[in-house]
Amino acid sequence: MTQFVRDVMTGDPVAVEPLTSVTAVARLMRDRDLGAVLVTEGDRLRGLVTDRDLVVRSLAEGGDPERTTVAGACSDDLVTVRSDEELSHAVELMREHAVRRVPVVDDDGDAVGIVSLGDLAVERDPESALGDISAARPNP
Repeated sequence: MTQFVRDVMTGDPVAVEPLTSVTAVARLMRDRDLGAVLVTEGDRLRGLVTDRDLVVRSLAEGGDPERTTVAGACSDDLVTVRSDEELSHAVELMREHAVRRVPVVDDDGDAVGIVSLGDLAVERDPESALGDISAARPNP
């Protein structure tokens, strides 16, 4: 049975504007238990920022997280998929580009979700360590 991206993606992605501070994004991630948020300008998808991006591209550089914006920390060379594409295509893209999360867009390029390595593990191999961990409730 063919599976599609829409079958496993996380819908209603959280998005922030490029000028949002790194601190504000980190707090949003903490409060909503997120590992990634989209960066948008109006309706245009501009990037994706992960918790690791905040640390490696921002904090490790010594910038003031209150004054540093997420624009400098986000990945802007995005790989995207549509929700109606086969899940195997999303897996191929993740492997080819060595990414753990891929924004899901509609025909107009507007973000409608994110598919992550954890989503794939839960769906395809729930008994694996990654599937088990990804399905677990977060630590308080």
